Amino acid sequence: MKILHVVGARPNFMKVAPVVAGLEKKPDVYQVIVHTGQHYDENMSSVFFNQLGIPEPDINLGVGSGSHAQQTAQIMRRFEPVVLEQRPDLVLVYGDVNSTVAAALVCSKLLIPVGHVEAGLRSCDRTMPEEINRLLTDQLADYLFTPSADGDANLIKENIAPEKIFRVGNVMIDTLVRLLPRARKTDPLPELTREAYALVTLHRPSNVDDPDKLADILTALDTISQKLPLLFPMHPRTRAKMAAMHLTPADSRLHIVDPLGYLEFLALQDRARLVITDSGGIQEETTYLGIPCLTLRENTERPVTITAGTNRLVGSDPRRLVDAVEAILMRGPQPAAIPELWDGQAATRIAAILAEKIV
Repeated sequence: MKILHVVGARPNFMKVAPVVAGLEKKPDVYQVIVHTGQHYDENMSSVFFNQLGIPEPDINLGVGSGSHAQQTAQIMRRFEPVVLEQRPDLVLVYGDVNSTVAAALVCSKLLIPVGHVEAGLRSCDRTMPEEINRLLTDQLADYLFTPSADGDANLIKENIAPEKIFRVGNVMIDTLVRLLPRARKTDPLPELTREAYALVTLHRPSNVDDPDKLADILTALDTISQKLPLLFPMHPRTRAKMAAMHLTPADSRLHIVDPLGYLEFLALQDRARLVITDSGGIQEETTYLGIPCLTLRENTERPVTITAGTNRLVGSDPRRLVDAVEAILMRGPQPAAIPELWDGQAATRIAAILAEKIV
């Protein structure tokens, strides 16, 4: 059985690593990793492969940046010859990036079965490009591997055949469970982490592309940093937008650093007093770690992180964000649960299903 894994952006790498490892244990499985090159910054790609123990990609499409249409089209154009040459028995796609939907579209027209890892997530907000990618990919996929019960329910509502749906748990948590002991031996920024701090990430276009909104968020972060130092590993997109808008933080306790590798960032999450983010995966990781998370969005495709975990939506209103931080600092940690099947064994379940279903 030949399986092609398609990855293209940093969140995919944490998801593919345990699946590759799980399938390596199965006899007669030959794996090929295709990197579309959707993220090409060293700190967003290569360092992650090294730390996660993923083999170097067998094929790199070298697509790079571009508009959603340009990027998706380039991935499709360059991926199709790869599929025709490789003739895999299955292509596995991950998450909700442009590489995911592009690969699914190519395979569906070539009648190559597709498995979607992290299927069924919905924000119900079609202004998010990722939501469109999720909806389309799930309609095209033959095997839909969901991380939680809400994913199953969403797919059933969309008339996906129940026999295609497999709730396996969260592969991102597989990687976290495996590497957390190593991360806890890592101290990436000792000069900044001797006292309590909050961790910040910010990259979504809805937050960083609007100068007024980005300025408001920075103002709120400056206010928060007067009570609690902030560490801000800055995404290249956010750094470029801030430079173009001539925006700079006002408070020296807001420490902007370069993007970090997976282990270093996990270490900072694990020790943080709280996390402020607009990332989907970080909502999941903080839920597992029991770290309070404030998400700078009005909705989330990961509602289980709110109902069972430590996540709270605060939108992009600076007052709501400041008030939420103050509430956390006053009340201390709150009880939270780890969602069902977030146990580090999701990839093992995927490998078992594929070994049974595909011959």
